[in-house]
Amino acid sequence: MEKYISLSVKCPFCGKSLMDKEELLHGEPSIKLNIQTQNSRGTIRLCSIYECYDYQTEVPLIEKEVVDFTCPHCNKELNTKEECQVCGAPMVSLLLKTGGRVGLCSRTGCANHYVAFEDLATELQKFYEAFGS
Repeated sequence: MEKYISLSVKCPFCGKSLMDKEELLHGEPSIKLNIQTQNSRGTIRLCSIYECYDYQTEVPLIEKEVVDFTCPHCNKELNTKEECQVCGAPMVSLLLKTGGRVGLCSRTGCANHYVAFEDLATELQKFYEAFGS
């Protein structure tokens, strides 16, 4: 059986969970965020499984369009000044509940993303305790 890691994230501003246990993707809670495109606004649910790019949304997304992401709780913008190393779009930053952060590109179709830890030894220990080996 293939192993996978389902990440659990929270808002970097209000600290509330962004996990939606009601709307599952691939059997795991989805990451619920508000989005705004040039023509629409609504909700997106991202797959929480690392390396899975699936999502659900009622908002029509145009390939290569930059999307604005906000927290569904505090409405703070999650797009940062950090630029995607692949396409130059703003990165979106979310905090891992186990410590550290997740970054993902705000451009539709760009698959750039990462997991970063502040204190590598401590955060990796927490990560392994939470997800096993």
